[in-house]
Amino acid sequence: MKEVLPSHPTLRPEELEAVYSISRAVASARDVDSALDGIIRLARPVFIFDSLVLYVQQDSENLEPAFARAIGRGRFKEAELAWGEATAYEVLQSSMVANRIEDAGDGVKDRTRLRYLLGLPLHLEKELTGALVFIRFGGPPYEPDQVRLAEFITGHIAQLLGHDRLVERIASLEAERRLDRLQEDFIATVSHELLTPLGFIKGYATTLLREDTQWDDETRQEFLTIIDEEADRLHELIENLMDSSRLQAGTLRMNFQLLRADVFLKDITLRATSRHEDLDIQLKPEVSDVKISADPTRLAQVFDNLLTNASKYAPGSTVEIACAREGESVHITMKDNGPGIPPEHIGHLFERFFRVPTKESSVHGTGLGLFICRQIVRAHRGEIWVESKPNEGAHFHIRLPIEQKLAQTDISLRESA
Repeated sequence: MKEVLPSHPTLRPEELEAVYSISRAVASARDVDSALDGIIRLARPVFIFDSLVLYVQQDSENLEPAFARAIGRGRFKEAELAWGEATAYEVLQSSMVANRIEDAGDGVKDRTRLRYLLGLPLHLEKELTGALVFIRFGGPPYEPDQVRLAEFITGHIAQLLGHDRLVERIASLEAERRLDRLQEDFIATVSHELLTPLGFIKGYATTLLREDTQWDDETRQEFLTIIDEEADRLHELIENLMDSSRLQAGTLRMNFQLLRADVFLKDITLRATSRHEDLDIQLKPEVSDVKISADPTRLAQVFDNLLTNASKYAPGSTVEIACAREGESVHITMKDNGPGIPPEHIGHLFERFFRVPTKESSVHGTGLGLFICRQIVRAHRGEIWVESKPNEGAHFHIRLPIEQKLAQTDISLRESA
């Protein structure tokens, strides 16, 4: 970071030391507020002031206070004190230093009645972007050498804001690039995932419609079964996309009711057993007559998604579902004995569009399933996480509060880019 160093010969040694200390503080600053606090601490012993306010220009006519500190006289009644707004606007209009005295009137009996204000223009990239206002209560007036010192301080603050703006621009550009890559990857993934079942449906339907070939009943039934399964897969993909969109827009409706946890899990297991014939699903509930407030359709969607993932990534696995009470919560676990999840991917597993890389060409997905699971569990005021080691399976945990009172609601749980 380029330093703004003083060059005026009238500064006293202690003032020079303060300016150099301020320069070092700005160069090593981690954020604007802490740097400004450091500037105040270093400057005040050599340049007495009671309040400091940084105004930043919002447009050609308006200023907004971005930072304010009351540190001297009147700090215990700062809410009653003016913060130099008129002085800041005078600087904005003239682009020059403003030196004013304001009288608060006969209603103020102490030294805060007279307010000595020094406003300095803040230039960033050769443009006037705000004003720095120093306030003294009761005097004395600002001397010329003090005005010069205040100008040095203002230059350092402008440098600090310029660096902060540069960091923000870089972060914004990087976020835009990440978002562009994410959107490109998402479009490519979704296009592939949608076109694959569509290709099967179109291909087998066209084959069945051929007039030059006669198909026996067994073959026709096989083709129709494939069309039916691919249509279901297509429907699931579209539902996931719509749910993700509703979550982002805040229009995913939840209808809560009291459910017995053990009965709910039994229903889930029975349904999943017929759907995932390659999994050995074992239910081991340790609770009975413990109720949770849940949307049965949405919560079932969570478990369906987890079991579908087990079928994809751990085919032929035994899946154990257990449920136990922990204080005022129900702790549900689902464990398979598949290949597990590499540790470098666990932290990203519930992110939107994230998919664990796999060499298996038969494994498809948009990376939305676990993201939707997490958002639904959060809407139930619960939490979901995973533990896994390579070759030791994946162990999903869901913790839900017992008998909480939740009404019908629309949820919005946005995921930041």
